Amino acid sequence: MDMFQKISEHQQVVFCNDESTGLKAIIAIHNTTLGPALGGCRMQPYKSVDDALEDVLRLSKGMTYKCAAADVDFGGGKAVIIGDPLTDKSPELFRAFGQFVDSLNGRFYTGTDMGTTPDDFVHALKETNCIVGVEEVYGGSGDSSLPTALGVIYGLQATNQAIWGTTDLHGKSYAIQGLGKVGFKVAERLMEEGADLYVTDIHQHVIDELVTRSKELGTLVKIVSSSEIYQTHADVFIPCAIGGIINDDTIPMLGVKAVVGSANNQLLELRHGQMLGQKGILYAPDYIVNAGGLIQVADELYEPNKERVLRKTKSIYTSLLDIYKQAIEEGITTVEASNRFCEERLSARTKRNSFFSHSKRAKWSVRN
Repeated sequence: MDMFQKISEHQQVVFCNDESTGLKAIIAIHNTTLGPALGGCRMQPYKSVDDALEDVLRLSKGMTYKCAAADVDFGGGKAVIIGDPLTDKSPELFRAFGQFVDSLNGRFYTGTDMGTTPDDFVHALKETNCIVGVEEVYGGSGDSSLPTALGVIYGLQATNQAIWGTTDLHGKSYAIQGLGKVGFKVAERLMEEGADLYVTDIHQHVIDELVTRSKELGTLVKIVSSSEIYQTHADVFIPCAIGGIINDDTIPMLGVKAVVGSANNQLLELRHGQMLGQKGILYAPDYIVNAGGLIQVADELYEPNKERVLRKTKSIYTSLLDIYKQAIEEGITTVEASNRFCEERLSARTKRNSFFSHSKRAKWSVRN
């Protein structure tokens, strides 16, 4: 009963085991009110199955809210593969994973996430049509980090507007945690705007590349350690790496005026949103800010269209301003305001999910 209690908020949890390839994975479907579940698949060497389960449950629930906030016809789901992405990958492993995804008969769509790449899912695509975010040559929409990074920029503009009354990005300093596919693009755009940056990343070659780019643009970049990033004198903290980094230990160190980033589940617990507010730090709910990638992969159901994706991604700016306004008017945190908005949308559309029909799904068969 402890296990059923743990997954009580979820509609379905699937444990996937394939001894021949070494695949050990978990797929969690949280809510399909808005449509079939959608969420990326991450791969990392979890210390235990319990850790992997906790992660996939938390992430899949977050996807339900993220899909509702982005107004796409999908529900929340997520998958995790237990293993080292540097040593445990193989084409056969991802084909086996694709078979498990296909066994869900269209209830779950997935693609790349932390530790996985579009190339990995080219193999999974041979076993199932329920893959999104692959390269354009395979019928997908390409690199989803582009709209994700753009969404962060819109989030920063909305936050600057709320705090300083201007959407200008220059004249402010930003502390970026993580220079991955999204973080690097955000840093580059901010440098182009003339902003000063504090950055940290675990990969030295990425830092070196950014420093070279900063010299080309004539902007200031200060490299700090992973612990120092919380203590910089920046105006805005931009977390673009792992989740749970806003917690009891880090909040006292923060001297910024806002937190706006692409990392999933930045707050370790909901109460940490209240702690940020008490400290006068404006928090942009992560699933609002980082919705650009989701918007792109969800849009693939209509067949890829970059202009349509960019147009919808712009709505992140107005959505975030609306959340800030609601939080002030109702005397609640921005997290509570965004969650309430998503729950109201889910309730309103309980009986209106007719988009995802077999005729729509049929177009995926051309990939195979």
